[in-house]
Amino acid sequence: MNFYDVNPALAEIRDGVAQVCHEFPAEYWRECDSARRYPGEFVGALMKAGYLAAMIPEEFGGSGLNLTAAAVILEEIHRQGCNAAACHAQMYTMGTVLRHGSDAQKKAYLPGIADGSLRLQAFGVTEPTSGTDTLALKTIARRDGDDYIVNGQKIWTSRAEYSDLMLLLARTTPREQAKSKTDGLSVFLLDLRKLVGHGVTVRPIRAMINHSTTEVFFENVRVPASSLIGEEGNGFRYILSGMNAERILIAAECIGDAKWFLEKGADYAKDRVIFGAPIGKNQGVQFPLARAYAHMLAAEAIVYRAASLYDAGKDPGVEANSAKLLAADASWEAAEACLQTHGGFGFAEEYDVERKFRETRLYQVAPISTNLILCFLAERVLGLPKSYG
Repeated sequence: MNFYDVNPALAEIRDGVAQVCHEFPAEYWRECDSARRYPGEFVGALMKAGYLAAMIPEEFGGSGLNLTAAAVILEEIHRQGCNAAACHAQMYTMGTVLRHGSDAQKKAYLPGIADGSLRLQAFGVTEPTSGTDTLALKTIARRDGDDYIVNGQKIWTSRAEYSDLMLLLARTTPREQAKSKTDGLSVFLLDLRKLVGHGVTVRPIRAMINHSTTEVFFENVRVPASSLIGEEGNGFRYILSGMNAERILIAAECIGDAKWFLEKGADYAKDRVIFGAPIGKNQGVQFPLARAYAHMLAAEAIVYRAASLYDAGKDPGVEANSAKLLAADASWEAAEACLQTHGGFGFAEEYDVERKFRETRLYQVAPISTNLILCFLAERVLGLPKSYG
């Protein structure tokens, strides 16, 4: 099935990503899913091809591409039936490091991330008691001479077991002493290779999908003050742009999922013959797929509009959140149509629909619930009273 390419100038990147993905067929992903195994070979192949270094400047060994190109890379991975969740954090954490990291931090880490010898895959923000209420987090980083001492817990910190580095958001000023709700939080770039087993404990969480997610405990962890990104207390502001990037990139993955489901569903509808005719002849099969296709096109437009605004240096909070909402809905609608088209066979592992169905369901909940996006739009755009907090 041919889809309109909203970024024809990036067709070469799309084709290159597809070639890498073709080395990892459906059987590979089924085996990883069944064993709850990290797809290290796939991540390694993407690194070798340079796609995970897309947003790292050329002076540090990367490609120096923008967020739009990164979105194309992640979309194509999902369109090919693969899953970028094993490595996408390396894309959306780049903004915080590139925009606010020191020259010393960039020189120390970016070349290694670019050549694949270092992995920045873990983003420690969410906590058991705060969830999406980031400003209520309780992990503390207390200054002690030339170090900080970190105590606390993070949850849903995906890929911490397979990451060399972690971006950590912690409170450096007690909430009651902070000048404002957003003040007093700081971002640190931690070297997990030195810390795991020395105050840092990583515990896997077995979940509905193979997402390599964990909870991470910090007990009197001493980290050098040079780990601090930017100025102390401004961490929340630093990660906001990273969150916009994250939502745009995840939305691009959803578009890729939607395209995979639509192609899979349409092919099955053409091939499956019941009562002497292909089931795709029936409008009851056609219409859900056609409607999902139309909604995917609309969502795709706002995803790349948000990416272009981000690349222009704007603050596309409304567009990024809208993109995440609409793309997550589009992928879920396409998943429903595809599964319904397959009927009972959609639940069989060998068709891959049930695996992708589980994977794309996540994006209704994370990295931010679609309900909270609606709250954000109602308050920020429509001027309605705040419904939470």
